[in-house]
Amino acid sequence: MSVFVAVDSIDKVFPLSGGGEYIALKGINLEIKKGEFISLIGHSGCGKSTLLNMIAGLDLPTEGIVTLEGKMVKQPGPERMVIFQNYSLLPWLTVRQNIALAVDEVMSGYPAEERKQIIEEHIDLVGLRHAVDKYPNQISGGMRQRVAIGRALAIRPKLLLLDEPFGALDALTRGNLQEQLMQICDRYQITAVMVTHDVDEAVLLSDRIVMLTNGPKSKIGGILTVDIPRPRQRMEVVNHPSYYSLRSEIIYFLNQQKRIKKLRAKKTETIARHGLEKVNLELGFVPLTACAPVVIAQEKGFFAKHGLDEVSLVRETSWRGIVDGIAGGYLDAAQMPAGMPTWLTAGGNQEQPLPVVTALTMTRNGNGITLAKHFYDKGIHNAQALSRMLLESTDKPHTFGMVHPSSMHNILLRYWLAAGGMDPDRDVHLQTIPPAQMVADLKAGSIDGYCVGEPWNLRAAMEGVGFTVATDLEVWNGHPGKVLGVREDWANKYPNTHVALVKALLEASQYCADSAHHQEICQILASRQYLSTNVEYIQLGDPQNITCSLETPMREYAHHRFFGEGMNRPSRTEHLWMMTQMARWGEIPFPRNWVEILERVCRVSVFSTAARELGITDIKYRREPIKLFDGIPFDAEDPISYLNHLKIKHDFTMAEITLDTRPLIAA
Repeated sequence: MSVFVAVDSIDKVFPLSGGGEYIALKGINLEIKKGEFISLIGHSGCGKSTLLNMIAGLDLPTEGIVTLEGKMVKQPGPERMVIFQNYSLLPWLTVRQNIALAVDEVMSGYPAEERKQIIEEHIDLVGLRHAVDKYPNQISGGMRQRVAIGRALAIRPKLLLLDEPFGALDALTRGNLQEQLMQICDRYQITAVMVTHDVDEAVLLSDRIVMLTNGPKSKIGGILTVDIPRPRQRMEVVNHPSYYSLRSEIIYFLNQQKRIKKLRAKKTETIARHGLEKVNLELGFVPLTACAPVVIAQEKGFFAKHGLDEVSLVRETSWRGIVDGIAGGYLDAAQMPAGMPTWLTAGGNQEQPLPVVTALTMTRNGNGITLAKHFYDKGIHNAQALSRMLLESTDKPHTFGMVHPSSMHNILLRYWLAAGGMDPDRDVHLQTIPPAQMVADLKAGSIDGYCVGEPWNLRAAMEGVGFTVATDLEVWNGHPGKVLGVREDWANKYPNTHVALVKALLEASQYCADSAHHQEICQILASRQYLSTNVEYIQLGDPQNITCSLETPMREYAHHRFFGEGMNRPSRTEHLWMMTQMARWGEIPFPRNWVEILERVCRVSVFSTAARELGITDIKYRREPIKLFDGIPFDAEDPISYLNHLKIKHDFTMAEITLDTRPLIAA
């Protein structure tokens, strides 16, 4: 289908009274097909109505152009009709006269009888036959909005533009008008663009939802395609499998924009002190037991000890929040899943390479694969039994949760399934879920299992809703779990600060490894501002009396390892293996310049400097060869042959990854 409306590289700048300027929109590109219903959603001040007005021709862009059927939009026209929230009816004209005024003005060349027929047809179309001779002040708000819709449609516009048309209406009236608007648009194949603040309205009405970031310099933060078939019924659409995932996606985006706004307001100028280029940092973490080094560095004063006087810990509910914070420059640094720096650098996030480096592995192990208890009751105690059950099952596809495409949870779960003869993308459905939501979804039956870090495996076992079928002790003992990640441009701009940050977290990791501190650390982690969970769900070291399992088969809980010989130094070999696994499943292309990627991602020199300055000199450079439970050797000299040797995989692609260092957005 050809492009009907094109918004091409739009900027909109408003002059300010003091002589400055306000950049409302920056670099907006959007193509709309004939018959599409597009919703624009975002917080107040993001430029939704400004964009709508430029499509309508009521305002002109400062840069860029808007075209309708290939012709540049320079002014308002009858082929584009706008419906405002305030109805815009003439109070001295009746319902019929308000509609007739538009028809007689735009269609003055039509015969009078034909114009009359059009007027009457649209009165009936919006269900106002009983009120044709009433004035606006004699009818309800919903009826007035129907007059506005009838008037707009009567002149047969090519494009219908709606600026929060139902915002001032009560819920029942709003619902009825939404149904009528859908019917009218479907019947006449009308192309529509609507501004809304209502998430459910956007999902119900739209073919695509355009999400705008906060102003100034608002841009398109994402476009969601609504795959719910038409015709849609308001009371039935909630039953479609995509409804709540679409709704959650929009709510996540809006909440993230709200958080970014707060971080922007909080952000101060860079403070240099103690020979460090920057001491005021925003450090992101996700509430898991693995965040212990970050939390302890704050609570026990290791950041301050190494000159980082003003570190704020930013608690994210999901790894996606970490990605957005690092990509947007709102976080200086973050706890990350081990594969995330490579994933970001290789273009895993929206196919845009973003160089990110790691100079510290903060944890190893700590992950487990949990299945719902009903699998245990059926005798499914390992991957082979699960594979047999899936082959014999006629039930709906089984769904398993993981926390992020770049995480070791996703990589290990996929590896475990594939080693057991299961294709992770065909035989089961993998769904990205925030870690803290895993147990609740397992209880609700919306997922059949998951791979996640502690305390969520232990908690499922202790609450009797699941059992740990495998921990990383059995899949890959000693794998990297969480790392410190910073943008490459940040690391280059603040080299002394980077070393100080690694020193603080390395010393905190050493503190976490000491069993004498475990009880204290568990109490700190369980508190409201961190994991906000029962302290008995958090286990460090060997708890003796608690395991993750039922009696048979015996499973240990997933132990975290924070510090030790060869544990904290970043390993290019390990990052290469993770790179092969992400390419194996299509998360990234395998980089032709993989040696360059690894050298840029792994800042071994920063780690070595930090360790030397701490007096830690007995850390080996090399770790043991990578050994997983299936015995397949990993040849770091020939990763392509290794990939080709794996039986279950995608047809992976290869690409040269261009790593242009981006300027730091905010920090």
